[in-house]
Amino acid sequence: MIKVAVLDDYQNIFREFIDIDKHKDKYDFTIFNQPFANKDEALAALEEFEVLFVMRERTLISKSLISGIKNLKYIMTSGMRNKAIDLEETKKRNIIVCGTDINPNPAAEITWALILGLMRNMKQEIDNMFQGYWQTTVGFELKGKILGLIGLGKIGSQVAKIGKAFGMQVVAWSENLNLSHANELGVLPMSKKELLKNADIVSLHVVLGERYKNLITKKDFEMMKKTCFLINTSRGPIINEEDLVNALDNDDIAGVGLDVYDVEPLPQNHKLRFFSNTLLLPHLGYVTEENYSLFYNQMIENLNSCLEGKPKRILE
Repeated sequence: MIKVAVLDDYQNIFREFIDIDKHKDKYDFTIFNQPFANKDEALAALEEFEVLFVMRERTLISKSLISGIKNLKYIMTSGMRNKAIDLEETKKRNIIVCGTDINPNPAAEITWALILGLMRNMKQEIDNMFQGYWQTTVGFELKGKILGLIGLGKIGSQVAKIGKAFGMQVVAWSENLNLSHANELGVLPMSKKELLKNADIVSLHVVLGERYKNLITKKDFEMMKKTCFLINTSRGPIINEEDLVNALDNDDIAGVGLDVYDVEPLPQNHKLRFFSNTLLLPHLGYVTEENYSLFYNQMIENLNSCLEGKPKRILE
């Protein structure tokens, strides 16, 4: 019997997608619903397992954790990228890491939930409705506004199409922006500086790496309109979090919509929780039934293929 740890099943939903009884002769599943408090707690809980099923970038699968799980042979992660896994260490220990497909559309959809929520003051209005108030704010229309996209890949492109449908002018920048693709979408290429100076909404859709870490800092907030809203559904460290807090304190921007953070779950006492012009979600971008079904079923498929000596979807 192979011991499999299913990590960070926050919604306790693994059993809804996987019939555990169907696999009981082959796999012994243990499901963890809560994040580990620290590395020592994670190691104590996981040291006997041979396989880890992980949700991308929830639990940190560090060098010390990997080396502490002596029987670990396989890691199955959602998505084909997971910055939380030390792939150099897994290669040294001949641990096979496999990923899954992922639908990009939920992240684009949640981006628009944040944009619309901020533009129409939905957080304040919903709270006020429960307190008995009626129409306490005045919102903004999207038509005619400038939407600045940093990144025009799969998700950024979907966000751009919706922006165009709302009658917005859509502009974009990234270090490797495909000009012909931008032209096909009717998106105007801009320098980063010009985008930040002109956009009414800035939305981030680049992949986190060294070149995009701290992409938005104090000097960038100073360039943005005071009426600008910033949206991040990509990865937390793309924005310098301390500079963001200061920008909100100083009213450098109108507000921010976030689905991602430097530390997740976001600490209870984090300053971002206490601004009236922040719209915060708990990293819901990929959290849909369609994606979870894809993730968990392909993890099982990947593990079966590994045991047959023909691993699928290997992360390099």
